[in-house]
Amino acid sequence: MATIVDEPNPLLQDFEFPPFDVVEDKHVRPGIRTLLKNLESDLEELERTVEPSWPKLVEPLEKITDQLTIVWSMINHLKAVKDSPELRAAIEEVQPEKVKFLLRLGQSKPIYDAFKAIQDSPQWSSLSDAQRRIVESQIKEAVLSGVALDDDKREQFNKIEQELERLSQKFEENVLDATKKFEKLITDKKDIEGLPATSLGLAAQTAASRGHADATAENGPWIITLDAPSFMSVMQHATNRGLREEIYRAYVTRASSGDLNNTAIIDEILKLRMEKAKLLNYNNYAEVSMATKMATVEKAEELLEKLRVASWDAAVQVTTHLFSSMSSASSIRAIIKNLPCLQYFPLYYFHHNANTNLLLSVPSSS
Repeated sequence: MATIVDEPNPLLQDFEFPPFDVVEDKHVRPGIRTLLKNLESDLEELERTVEPSWPKLVEPLEKITDQLTIVWSMINHLKAVKDSPELRAAIEEVQPEKVKFLLRLGQSKPIYDAFKAIQDSPQWSSLSDAQRRIVESQIKEAVLSGVALDDDKREQFNKIEQELERLSQKFEENVLDATKKFEKLITDKKDIEGLPATSLGLAAQTAASRGHADATAENGPWIITLDAPSFMSVMQHATNRGLREEIYRAYVTRASSGDLNNTAIIDEILKLRMEKAKLLNYNNYAEVSMATKMATVEKAEELLEKLRVASWDAAVQVTTHLFSSMSSASSIRAIIKNLPCLQYFPLYYFHHNANTNLLLSVPSSS
C-alpha cells in the first residue's frame, strides 16, 4: 500500500521571495489556519515571558506581525491578479479568523503594559529616535485597537472591525468585477490611432482570448479593457478624444451602478467608522486616522484652504475661458450634467440672457 505524503503548503514554508507560482486556492484555508494557530502560541508565550525591553518585546512581536502580514499580503495580491471564485471563497472563510487574531494581538494588555513600562523606564532616554517612535506608535495603535475599552464596548468595537473588514473586502471585489466586466471592441483602426505597437498587440491578444481568433495587432479587432496596461495606454496615447472620454468615464464610475454598486457599502462603512470613532472618544473618523500621523485634522484643513486660495485666480481664468468659448447655455448645461462635481460646489453661476448667449459670473475667492 502506497504511503500518502501530505503536500507541503507553500504559505508555511520559509521563503526569500513570495512563491506566487505555486500558491493555489487550496492552500489558503489550511495555510492561514495553521499559521494563526502557530502565531497564537507565539503570542501566548510572548505574553507569559514578556519583559519591557527591546529584545524581549519589540523583536519577537515584530516576528509575529511580519509573518501574518507577508502571507496575507501574498494571498491578497494573488486575488488581485489571479482572481477566482475558489480563491475568494477561501479568503472569505478565513478572513474573520485573521481579524479575530489581529484584534486579540492589538488588545493584548501584557504587551500594552510592557510598552508603557519601556516608555516610563530609565532606558527610554538611551533609545534612538526611531526606537522611541516605534514604542510610541505601538502604544497609540493599541489604544486605537480598543485595548483600553471596557468589556462591553470592546465587544461592540470588535463586531464593528469584523464588519468593516467584510465590507472593505466586498467593496474591492465589486471594483475588481466591474473592471473585468467592461470591454470596448474596436474594429476600425482609425478609432485606435496613436496607440503604440505593444498596446495594439495587447488589445489584439485580449480580443483573441475573447472569441476573436483572427485578431492581429495590425488589423484588429482590438478590445480595450479597464485593466491598468490597457487603460493607461489609451489615456496617454490615443488620439481619439471620444475613445479617451469613454474609457475614462467607465474607469472612474466603476462599481457605481447595477448589481456591483458600492454606494450602499460606502454609506455603511462611513456609519461604522463614525461608531468606531465615538467608541474611542474621537469626534469623527478623520481624527482617528490622524491620530497615528504627524498631521492633524485642523492642519490638513488649513493646508487645503491655502491650496484653494493660491489656485483660485488661475482656476477662475481657466474656467472663464472654457465656458466663454461655448456657443450656448445648453452647452454649459451639458458640461454640468457630465461633470456632477460642478453641481456641488458654489463656484459657478450660469445665467442665460436674451441679448447674449451666455453670461458667466464667478464669485471672488474671499
